[in-house]
Parts: sequence; C-alpha cells; structure tokens
Amino acid sequence: MTDNKTYERLYEKTIPSVVSIYVTPNDASRPTRMGAGSGFVYDNDGSGGHVVTNHHVTGGADEVELRFSDGDWRTGHVVGRDSGTDLAVVAVTDLPTYAKPLSVATDAPKPGQEVAALGNPMGLDGTITTGIVSGTNRSLPTGNGFTIPDTVQTDAAINPGNSGGPLLTLNGEVVGVNRARQGDGIGFAISGAIVSRIVPTLIESGSYRHPFLKISTVDVSPIVAEANGLSEPRGILVVDVRLGPASGALIGCEATRTLRGREIPVGGDVIVGLDEKEVRSHEELMRHLLIETQPGEQIEVELVRDGRKLTEQVVLGERPKAKGNGRIGITVE
Repeated sequence: MTDNKTYERLYEKTIPSVVSIYVTPNDASRPTRMGAGSGFVYDNDGSGGHVVTNHHVTGGADEVELRFSDGDWRTGHVVGRDSGTDLAVVAVTDLPTYAKPLSVATDAPKPGQEVAALGNPMGLDGTITTGIVSGTNRSLPTGNGFTIPDTVQTDAAINPGNSGGPLLTLNGEVVGVNRARQGDGIGFAISGAIVSRIVPTLIESGSYRHPFLKISTVDVSPIVAEANGLSEPRGILVVDVRLGPASGALIGCEATRTLRGREIPVGGDVIVGLDEKEVRSHEELMRHLLIETQPGEQIEVELVRDGRKLTEQVVLGERPKAKGNGRIGITVE
C-alpha cells in the first residue's frame, strides 16, 4: 500500500492547480451564490489561461467565481461548453503564477491503479480522497438521451462539489474529470482521452460537434443472440434507423420475438466492427465514434446481416440536441 508521504507530495504538487468554482445566478432575485464545484488549470501562459470543469457545474452561467488554494479569487468567463461530455472551459485573464497546468493523460489507467480525487466536496475547499481505478470504459447517462463513453470508475470518494475536479495518478497526471453521482462507494470521471479530444475545440470554437450514426441499438446479450439466431452474443443490434445520410446503408429491426417473457427486437443488422476495429459492446462503439471520428466522415461498418458478414460505407451525421426516446434498454448513437 502506498505510504502517506506519497499522497502528501501529490497534494502539495497539484493542489495549487485545483480551484473551487462558484456560480452566481443571472436572476438577481435568487441567492447571490447558487452552486459550487471544482476545476483544474488546463493551460497558463503566465498571465491568463483556462480552467476545465463540468458543464453541469457552470450550467448556463457566463461568469463564475474561482477560489484558488492560497485564497486568491478570480472571475472567470465560460468560453466553451459541451453537454454531450459534460465538459466546460473557463477563461481566466489573470491566473495566479503558482497555478500551473496539470498534464492530461491520453492513455486509459489500469484497473487497480491508485488514484486521488481533488476538489471541493460539500463546499470543503482543498479536499483529497484516495482509492483505485475500479474499471474503465464505462458509460454514463447525460440526461439528454445520450451517454458519455470511456469514463473511469473509481472507489475514491467523489461527492457533490467534487464535480469538475481532477482524478490524478500518483505522478500528478489527470486521468479523468470527476463527475459526482449518487452511489455507494462508486465514483466516475470523464477520461483524459475525451478531455484531450474535446477541450481544445471548446477553447477554439466554444462548442463541439458530435458524430452521429443516426441509429438506436441494443447490445447483443445471450437472449438477444438467441432471439435473432446468432451463434454468439457479440456486437450491437441495430434496432431503429433514422432518416438521413448516415443511416441509408444500415437496416433496423422490423419485428419482435417474445422469449422467456421478454419482447426482443429481431431482424436488424449486427454491428461487429468499425474501421477494421472489433466492436463488442455499445461502450466500444461510442468510444470509437467520439475519439476517432467527426461529422461528415465516411467510416467502414462491419456487420452481420441475415447470417452474412459484409462491410458498409456510412457517412456520419451530426448528433442533434434532443432528449432520449424513452425506450428502456435502447441506446442512441
């Protein structure tokens, strides 16, 4: 087990780069301080820079207040936000000189690896909690019908107020942006790979265009495989196909079959690969789309149709800003 000195050194090294974020509502009739979260310094040119946090921390605010570890306060301007990954970027023109940028990892951490979460849980500035990486490439719902892929699961305590703060390796590298949810000893963080993909675009243009296959899917579990006459539970069944340039080459389900008391969609394509990479689950499909592709690109979709393997060329659309379809067990890509 790692000794306390290691965590002490990690804390001393990184806490100057971690900020508490307070949001003031635009409505003057409401309390002057509405919510609190966390963030970390992403870049700093010596006078100004950017802080990364969660989109749900900043909400619709244009300005936020930031409190640094030495008690310095700054006003930040929200210059980019993406509800699809729950990330936001705050520009600060006069960052304290001691607030150095934290390095963001692009490789996923390994389950069992020790990590620490820093932030402002329950309004308690400068808090560190520790644990391990419990799992990787998890999917988290965003509340708009889509999910965030490639999230990191940890048993480090992540409570309200931790949202937006860094999940760090013992070397001080950011492997995730903490996202507080209700749970018993389970925390999640948006991966460094997603941060590295999304944040530069948010800084440059203020928003991010998500690729979209325009289909609804369900993972091929054993019961789905049985209902569709598949030899093994592998891949993703296309349930519905939306109209549009990205959907014409794929076929959805047109019927259902009742099996062991459950109604299972049948007859659609089964996606087993993208761009010559095997796809075994919804998480792998969504990670590839988000990190490796962009709207307007043509991708190769390897699939099984009527027992035959084939490859279709599909042009990706752009994800709409819409709520989910309300169907349990169905995921929209």
